[in-house]
This record gives sequence, structure tokens and C-alpha cells, in this order.
Amino acid sequence: MRRPPRAVASLPVALAAALAAGPARGHAPDTYGLGARGAAMGGALVADATDFSAGYYNPAGLCGATGLGLSIGYAYASNHLRTNGRDSGVRDVHGISGGLVAPGEVLGVPFAFGLATFLPDDGLSRIKAIRQETPRWELYDHRLSILYLAASVAVRPLPFLEIGGGVAFLASTRGRFSVTGRADALSPYDSALRHEVDADLTSIRTPHLGARVRAGDLGFVGVAYRGEAKLPLSIDARLEGVVDFAGIEVPLLYELESRTVDAFLPRQVVVGASFQRVEGLRVNVDVTWVDWSSYESPVARTRAHLEAAPPPELPIDLPDDPRPTPVVPLRFADRLVPRIGVEVLALEAGSPREVAGHEGERRAIEVPLRAGYVYERSPVPPQRGLTSYIDADRHTVSIGAGVVLNRPLAELPGSLRIDLHGQISVLPEVVVEKDNPADFMGDYRADGTMVSLGTTVTAAF
Repeated sequence: MRRPPRAVASLPVALAAALAAGPARGHAPDTYGLGARGAAMGGALVADATDFSAGYYNPAGLCGATGLGLSIGYAYASNHLRTNGRDSGVRDVHGISGGLVAPGEVLGVPFAFGLATFLPDDGLSRIKAIRQETPRWELYDHRLSILYLAASVAVRPLPFLEIGGGVAFLASTRGRFSVTGRADALSPYDSALRHEVDADLTSIRTPHLGARVRAGDLGFVGVAYRGEAKLPLSIDARLEGVVDFAGIEVPLLYELESRTVDAFLPRQVVVGASFQRVEGLRVNVDVTWVDWSSYESPVARTRAHLEAAPPPELPIDLPDDPRPTPVVPLRFADRLVPRIGVEVLALEAGSPREVAGHEGERRAIEVPLRAGYVYERSPVPPQRGLTSYIDADRHTVSIGAGVVLNRPLAELPGSLRIDLHGQISVLPEVVVEKDNPADFMGDYRADGTMVSLGTTVTAAF
């Protein structure tokens, strides 16, 4: 039995390589936080977010805004995740965050509207389809920075109760491409091929809800729900034309369909409290339940078909259509994620002045200091079989500071706030022993660190 010529046999490989041209992405706020204040306090803000970041942490907190607020910031996360002592090539994540909050009243009831976004600055979306036995840091490897946008509203029906809700949008790409024309197997430069690519931006909507209750002089208690978000990805490819083998023309048709999940964010329920009894001190505690057991495999489900009509003088045995890949169930486990954040007003300076939205006078300059801690137990079970979804427990320590300039200009009767944060995550070494060490990867050990820095500037009117 003769093998088909190299030009024919390589077509499926070439098209598959084209489909795997870039990395898939997920959602950065879930991993690194949204806004410098939230990141500095370990994301423990379900009861204490009143700026644009409330659109992610708890939309009910928008009612706590003291006036119209506009925010913009930038964050950069450098990932150093290793497998068997070697860097795994997990991409860094960086982009612009920001939004607005606009409070007011409707029929005498306090009301607020907010927008929050994270926009990666190296492209809206990338795609990568890899085999399930190929080792990858599943929760962090190229799945962290697709476009995120949340639009929310909140009301305060009672003096002690705020409720809010909205819709979060995630966006990615989908597309198809086709190649038609004539290919010369012996002289590629004489080939005449036409390429057509059609791609567009798709989005899904997922609900987010929240409530915040004032607990007297103690502070606030909050609860939030973030719905499941899944971006299905469909890619269709078609190659149709004629291949010239030294004057022998062979009509050829190749079709490929790929269906996968570009990003999957499990639903979450967050409960927490912000203790504010001592003036100038806030202690926030959150616990998040994450539904990792519903996580869907990112393994691509593909269908490929090759047709050719060679003449009798060119004996070619076409390969059979590949069988669908049996996807191994993930069996991830749900987890509880505890978070703690502390903020203390370390310095007040300057003359007292009236500030829009605040009762009484405030000093011209305020300097808050912040710190936080998060523990995230890995939901990934030991990978002893065919798959190698690498993960480890994650300990995150964060610090930050801010400078608040109260009524700095007559045109800015509120405040100008500049926040900074730094964050380091340590993933202790995990060792996995395979049931069959002769598998694709064999036994392995994995560990790593992740470092994030960012700033946010907010103008409150």
C-alpha cells in the first residue's frame, strides 16, 4: 500500500496547525481582581465595593457611591509557572480596567448605574486547541484575558438595604476560512490559491446579582451571585481545488469542523462582611463558593473528511477519516475560597474642607494603606491517567496604598483618588505520579509564582 504524496497527507496537519494559531483566554478579574483597591485587599469586597468595581464584586454596592465617579487603571500580571523545573510558557496578562458609577434618585428612592470593564491590550481574543494529554496549567494557561464588560443597576429601597443586579458580557472570536484553487506539488511557487477568512466577535451574557445590608455601627454584610459563563467556539475550514502532480491533476476536497469551549467561568456565590466600627479601619472577610464541578473540558471535538479522485495511473490510498477523540471527564471539585482584606487610614493632612457627597469636613489629603490574603485550594484531582491538567493550591498576599485628594479643584468638588497595588501568588510544589509512567508526560512536579502590579485613578464629582 502506497502512502499518499506529501502534499495531500500534510493538508490535515496544516489546517489543524492553522486552527491552533494562538492561545485561548479566560477572564482576568476572577484571577487578579478588578481595580487596584480590590486587588490590594485580596478581592474581599462583596460588602465594601462602592466604585466601578462593584459591577464585578457586588452590584448592590453602587448605591454607596457618594457621587458621579469615573475610573481608569492598568494592571500587569507576570506568570512564572513551572513543570519539572522548566518554565511552562504561561503568558503574562495585562490590560486596561475602568468604568463609572452614576448615583441619583428615582421617585425618591436612591438609585445608581454602573459600568465596569477589563480590556486586554494585546488583542480581544486568541484561540488555541490542544490535545487533552498535552500538559497545560488549565486554570491559568492562556485563559485569562478576554474582554469583560458589566452593566449594573442598584437601588436602596430601605435605609439599611441595597440590592443590585446586572449583566456581564464576555467576548471572543469565531470564524471560518476556506482555500480554493490550484496547487502544484512539485513547484509550490506556481500554485494559484485563493484564501477567504471570515471572523467576527461574539459575546455571551451572564447575570450577576447582589445585596448589601447595613449592620448598625458594625459595618455591612453582603452577598453576591455570579452566573456561569461559557464561550463556545466553532471553526469551520474547507479546502477545495486541484493538486497537480507532474501534470496529473487530482481534484481534492478537505473539510474540518472544530467545536470547543473558548472560556468557561463557573458560577459563584460570595458572602462576606465589612467591619467598620473603628473610624479609619476596615476589616473585610469574604468566602466564595465556586462551582468547579460543572467546568467543561476545553478539548476540541473535531470532524475531518478528505476526498480525492486520482486517476488510475496515480495509485493513492487515502487515509480514513479520523475517529472523534473520546474526551476524558474532568471531575473537578467545588471549592470554598476564603479572603481577608484590611484598610487603615494611615495619614490625614491639610486643612479641613467640604467635600461633595460627604457629611462634615475632610482633610485635604488622606493616605489609606491596604493588605489582603487569599487561599485557593486546587479543584483539579491528581492527574494519574491520560490527562495532564496541571494545577496547585494558590496562596496570594497583596498590599497597596492610596492617595486621596479631597476637593483639589473648584471644578472637582469631590475627590481625586490614586490607588496602587502589588500582589504575589505562590503555588507550592505538587508531585503527580502517573499510573503508567510511559504516558505522554510521565510523572511530573509543578510549582510557580505569579506577580501582579497595577494602578487605578478615580475622579469623584
